[in-house]
Amino acid sequence: MKLTTIICCGILILFGVFAAVYALSGFDLLLFFCAGNSTVYRALLSLAGVGALWLLFWLIAFRPTKPLS
Repeated sequence: MKLTTIICCGILILFGVFAAVYALSGFDLLLFFCAGNSTVYRALLSLAGVGALWLLFWLIAFRPTKPLS
């Protein structure tokens, strides 16, 4: 469970870096790594969606911020 959460966080950080490069330079680094293949591009974007949904579930189910209050 903890390893899955760490992997999903890493995936979202990586996609955040890709988005920052695209926003600041206009160069789509993810599309470059996919060699222009739109099927692979969409599959990797869906992976980011799954990672975000997993982290949302983890935050709701395990409430890691509850001890802070």
